[in-house]
Amino acid sequence: MILYKHSVVSDGEKCTGCTHCLRHCPTEAIRIRGGKAVIDSARCIDCSECIRVCPHKAKSADFDALAELDFANDYIIALPDPTLYGQFPQLRDVDALPGALLSVGFSDVYEVAKAAELHTEYTRLYLQQPTVARPVLSSNCPVIVRLISLRFPLLRDRLLPLAPPMELAAKFARERALFAHPDLDPARVKTAFISPCPARVSWVKNTPEGKVQDIDYVLSVRELFFRLRPLLTGTEDRPSEVGKIGLGWAASHGEASALMNDCYLAADGIENVTRVLDNIETGSMPDLEFVELRACHAGCVGGLLNVENPYIARVRLNTLRRLLPVSRNRLPREAYGTAQVPQELLTMWPMDFSTADVLAGDRKSRLEMMAKINRIAATLPGRDCGGCGAPNCRAFAQDVARGEAKASDCVVFMKERLERLLTGEGSGIGAQGTGESDDGI
Repeated sequence: MILYKHSVVSDGEKCTGCTHCLRHCPTEAIRIRGGKAVIDSARCIDCSECIRVCPHKAKSADFDALAELDFANDYIIALPDPTLYGQFPQLRDVDALPGALLSVGFSDVYEVAKAAELHTEYTRLYLQQPTVARPVLSSNCPVIVRLISLRFPLLRDRLLPLAPPMELAAKFARERALFAHPDLDPARVKTAFISPCPARVSWVKNTPEGKVQDIDYVLSVRELFFRLRPLLTGTEDRPSEVGKIGLGWAASHGEASALMNDCYLAADGIENVTRVLDNIETGSMPDLEFVELRACHAGCVGGLLNVENPYIARVRLNTLRRLLPVSRNRLPREAYGTAQVPQELLTMWPMDFSTADVLAGDRKSRLEMMAKINRIAATLPGRDCGGCGAPNCRAFAQDVARGEAKASDCVVFMKERLERLLTGEGSGIGAQGTGESDDGI
């Protein structure tokens, strides 16, 4: 399996081994080993839940710093995410933000919201194809794409195989710059996406070898916020190229409602998303055309790298959208007669990564492993206390079966064993229910 590079990192010096992150990880990617939290790279989906809940600030997000950009020698194009518009209380006109970005030092600005409007058009074309498996699942959120890859592999063919707006924006921005300035050295044309979440950093980091990545830097909305705030007034405006649809992508329901199709569902929050995917996989979901899923509550405005409260940001975005046209970016009318999306835009490289499956090997070995896990799990107390370093007893049974933990790591059993030893009633646990020794499997 290809190693997945993550933007969410853990600082062992700050970690105290509390179980906050352990309990909130939706993919059971965290274990407590040696009194410190350890993140399993194969299972992590960069959802940022561990960063949100850690009381000791031991988890953080890795992204590019503005200071790393060479404004003096490179032609750097800013790619602001739609969420950026909802961060500023003093922003009254969308035209002020591109101008402020140019004042920071960027050579050009290509709004991701503009690419989102084109993405909506391409999605409509894709949905016209009668052979497409339904419901089609949005692929805009990298967390959801990776979650489906790891936990719901049967739904992979439902993912919209269209590059997300940030990728389209980077591609179109680079093409526009080289067309407008043919004297530019293509190697000096750089793009910097301003991201609301760590998962998009991971998306960019994990471009497979041989595939073109048009995004050179991923910056944080939070860092740009403090540079842009004093520049939003007194700076010459630059006309924005976005409409209501593009800005709407920043919040939940924005992508799906823009399709002008009533047969859709939109869910936000990783726990709600997981339930929806469970229902789709089991066939208990009503007939739908399109499903929009966002890992963060309220949508991308709830991303960890934002500054403003997501619900306040959503209100601000709705205020800005009132005076905008529905869309400023449309495909040529003749494109609708073809119902074809350009092949170069149909890229979904995160799906190249394999499922993190605890049951490896051939059918016989998988069945044997499953039997061992079930046998160990049947002997455990079922309290899911986390004292063993695993999020629940079932995950602990898997760890013991794989040799990554010992049966004696169960603190409940160890307490019972100590009580028996003190009262002289017997030797305790481990071998008692499993036929195994306390040293593990």
